Amino acid sequence: MTKITPQPGILDIALYEGGAAHIEGIQNVVKLSSNENPYGPSDAAKEAFRKAAYDLHRYPSSDHGALRHAIGEVHALDSDRVICGAGSDEIIAFLCQAYAGPGDEVIHTEHGFAMYRISAMANGATPVEVPERERVTDVDAILAACTARTRLVFIANPNNPTGTMVGASELARLADNLPAHVLLVIDGAYAEYVEGYDGGTALVDARENVFMTRTFSKLYGLGGLRIGWGYGPRHVIDVLNRVRGPFNLSQAGLAAAKAAVRDTAWTEKCRADNTRMRAWLAEALAEHGVPSDTSTANFILARFASQAEAEACDEHLKADGLIVRRVAGYNLPNCLRITVGDEASCRRIAHAVGQFMKVAR
Repeated sequence: MTKITPQPGILDIALYEGGAAHIEGIQNVVKLSSNENPYGPSDAAKEAFRKAAYDLHRYPSSDHGALRHAIGEVHALDSDRVICGAGSDEIIAFLCQAYAGPGDEVIHTEHGFAMYRISAMANGATPVEVPERERVTDVDAILAACTARTRLVFIANPNNPTGTMVGASELARLADNLPAHVLLVIDGAYAEYVEGYDGGTALVDARENVFMTRTFSKLYGLGGLRIGWGYGPRHVIDVLNRVRGPFNLSQAGLAAAKAAVRDTAWTEKCRADNTRMRAWLAEALAEHGVPSDTSTANFILARFASQAEAEACDEHLKADGLIVRRVAGYNLPNCLRITVGDEASCRRIAHAVGQFMKVAR
């Protein structure tokens, strides 16, 4: 028998399951399970990626200077306080690696992103789940859960998979009342979908205990390249750069992301299209007896009468070549998360749900 064993807690981690992309026996499926931009990346990003093919034999920049500078210009940030990673997932992993270990606690909400828990456990820390209030982050519950062992608090705003968010005043109240040894991390993976929302920038600039993460995987349509970034106080950025690998992003990825962030006309169009179709889809589902909270992201969390009904609807959609996401693993067994696709996809999913509900009830 082998005596080679992993660190304590590793085998307790439930494997992360991404959104399905295939249905056995069905061709040309419509994938609405991973919150991807249905319009893809901008032409500028695709052209930058194509040109990068000529430099694939070269190592990428180890400091990501050009991309950080572009991010700083577009978002009016200090580029020296930006760090880039393989998706915001890697930034989350850096934070847990640097600040949480055995004996420490990492707080996340009951419907929060699965990687908070996974990254905490991967570093030997204990994840602490706190309740939400009607699928909305509860600041008082988080503050009540803080102890001398708490090191990190993760909040996605807007949240995945609920689509809800809390206002800047509530986030500021949380930051101002956390113990001095706790870092608040605002995950802004869907921040670009909220018109006028800075993703937490003002909070980061005004405090030493707030950090924010962002991604190119959603609005920018670059999920396949795995590029994310974080912005925080200098003391945090300095720590994270000490654990970041020097070549964690590819040459092609850096080039595409730089072009994508500068193409603001494309992102504005994608945001507007998402806002329009999100409202239409939510109303269409409600007319079929399937309610949802007001979403501020690029998906709808459709609520059914029971887990059995949600799963039956999912099977009905699969039979029609439509892939959505079950979210029982996020403590929402009676819900399905549906990505806001293009108009044709939204109309198709609404019709299919309507046909199911006629029979189900």
